[in-house]
Parts: sequence; C-alpha cells; structure tokens
Amino acid sequence: MTHRVTLVAAARTSPRLAERFDDDRPLDQAGWHEVQLVAHTLVPLGAAELRYCSPTPRSRATGDALGYAPMVQPALRDCDMGRWRGMTLAEVAAREPAAVAAWLADPGGSPHGGESLLAFIGRIGSWLDTRPACDGFIVAVAEPAVIRAALVYALNVPPTAYWNVDVRPLSTITLAGAPGRWSLSLESGVR
Repeated sequence: MTHRVTLVAAARTSPRLAERFDDDRPLDQAGWHEVQLVAHTLVPLGAAELRYCSPTPRSRATGDALGYAPMVQPALRDCDMGRWRGMTLAEVAAREPAAVAAWLADPGGSPHGGESLLAFIGRIGSWLDTRPACDGFIVAVAEPAVIRAALVYALNVPPTAYWNVDVRPLSTITLAGAPGRWSLSLESGVR
C-alpha cells in the first residue's frame, strides 16, 4: 500500500538567528500570528486519517491551533544535541569551533555527545517506514530539522544534503511511497 505523509513545519518560537538546539520553548507571539495567517490553507490537512506531531511545545501548539488534535510521537523528536542543548549555533561555534566543524563535516560524528546526523536521519526514516497502513493520508507537525531528515531519508541522498535544505515555519512537504521506497510528491493546492 502506498502512503502519503504530509509534514508541516512547526510555527516559530524565536527569530531565526536566535534558534536554539533542542529548543523546547512554546510559540511566541509572532508564531501564533503566522499560524493565524496560514491556517486557512493548512486546516484541511486535519482531515488526515492519522495526525501526529513532534513532542516539542511548538509542534503540539501548532497542531492544536490548526485543529489537528495530533498524537505526540516521541520518534519525531528533534536531534539530541547533547551538551549543546539550549545553545545557538553562534554560541557553540564561539566555544567549540573545532567541534562544530567536525559535526558539520562528519555525519557519523557526535562531538556534542548526543545523536549523530546519521542516527537522526535513520530514526526519522524508521518512523516513516513503520507508519500503519491507512486508506487516507497522514499529517505530522514537526520541527524543521525532522523534516530535513525525512527528506534526506526519502530521497536517499547523501547525509550532507541535510545542510542544503531550508525548511521554513509552517511550510509543508508531502512524501509518497512505502517502506524504503519514498519520493517527494509535489501537489497542487487542490486535493
């Protein structure tokens, strides 16, 4: 059976340059405003047979604000960034420049003591591959990093491609396929 999984990027919690690793802050005022502006285009996804979200406060709040009533999926959590949790990339780069360079260059490395990029992509791919069969489609609200990992897995591209994917708040992508055989599905606004 072919699955159709639409991933919705959670609304933001802070300005882009102030984003933190493993950020567990709730939506900020700008995030709530953004949800209200695009809700009319995203609310129809709530008709999905299965509705999920990452365990972060902003993913849960985004899903709830869109009326999805999503089930929290621990497997959709952001990458475990170890001792870098709660810090910005600029803060980490100032403290540990060699570790940041190693992390960006080696998808199998985890100089922060957390999860490697390879492990993260594998975890997200495993979640995709184990979705139960359903007649309709699936929607999941997730952190941008989770969506990047899902794209890298689905398209079977080198893990370094992860760094070349920009996922903006409240953007959507749809993956279609079956375990181990996924593709990016570009759809019109008509369902």
